[in-house]
Amino acid sequence: MLKYEIFINPKLLQSLENDIWSDEQIPAVLKMGDERIKIALSYRGNVIRKKRKKSYHIIFQKPYLVKGAHEIHLNAEYEDISLSRNKLSLDFFDRIGVISPHSDHVLLYINGFFKGIYLELESFDQFLLQKRNLPDGPIIYATNYHANFSLLNPENELKTSLDEGYTIKYGNENDLLRLEEFIAMINTVSNEEFEKELEKYLNIDQYLTWLAGVVCTQNFDGFIHNYALYLNRSTNLYEMTPWDYDGTWGRDLHGRHLDHDFVPITGYNTLTGRILHFYPYRTKYREILSHVLEKHFNLETLQPIIEKQFQELKPYIVKDPYLNMYINLFEKEKSVFYKFINKRKDYLQEELAKLS
Repeated sequence: MLKYEIFINPKLLQSLENDIWSDEQIPAVLKMGDERIKIALSYRGNVIRKKRKKSYHIIFQKPYLVKGAHEIHLNAEYEDISLSRNKLSLDFFDRIGVISPHSDHVLLYINGFFKGIYLELESFDQFLLQKRNLPDGPIIYATNYHANFSLLNPENELKTSLDEGYTIKYGNENDLLRLEEFIAMINTVSNEEFEKELEKYLNIDQYLTWLAGVVCTQNFDGFIHNYALYLNRSTNLYEMTPWDYDGTWGRDLHGRHLDHDFVPITGYNTLTGRILHFYPYRTKYREILSHVLEKHFNLETLQPIIEKQFQELKPYIVKDPYLNMYINLFEKEKSVFYKFINKRKDYLQEELAKLS
């Protein structure tokens, strides 16, 4: 496992702790192997900032790009006993054909003190597009629960702006105007117009594949929050990408148990509801999800991947100063994955038969 060492002026490090909600970056040095990199660092996330083990946002300063990236995230995965749900989810999306950030576990040290096991995540930005040889295009993050493709917010109040819940990661204000047009179309046109207009805005097959991924991994927040929209300039169509998938595989984002049938096969945002109203799209979704269940979302395929992940983490679990976890408790968590996969797959196959 890779070892990352960060060196920071102790006074600046204390300033982070004094104001955990600040996004102001502080200077530091990151040592990766023999390479020393000047970075800017801050805490990241929401709930995690109140925990003992924090997550970090790192921007490379000199050199400007490291392995093709300008910034990375170091996630504490504090509420996940397995430290694996996020990585296994994003890797799952990658295997089924949905663009998703790559990730690796690393051992983090700050000023010589071991801070535990972290998950290094790519930032979904223009540099990721370049690394993957993907067409340039705007990237818009869904940064809160108002990103539900609706005219109403989750409290059933009329939104003051159709771009509520979204933040531009790469692009400009004009890119939000196109998104507002898309959301207005979703909510105002007739069924006959919707079918014609949808193909002007959305890569439908890609969206349905993304939907299959969210439904399989059962990310409760995935439909209205944990995603980014990428406007592929070669097609001028939106594509979806996942992020922050720690609340998956039978647990929520706080690590609590979720029943295998908690999230319906159809998801629950406004866009998905309108798409699945049409028989041809429902048929296509059935084909995609059936293929995913047969080839990817089953114990035969996933058990070796999960076993390998657990074996890589096992030697370091008891050394993480924030986990206070016995190896048998960590090992036992594999059964949560396996039980969920079997039950979720059976449930989805039953529901597929009703999705006519």
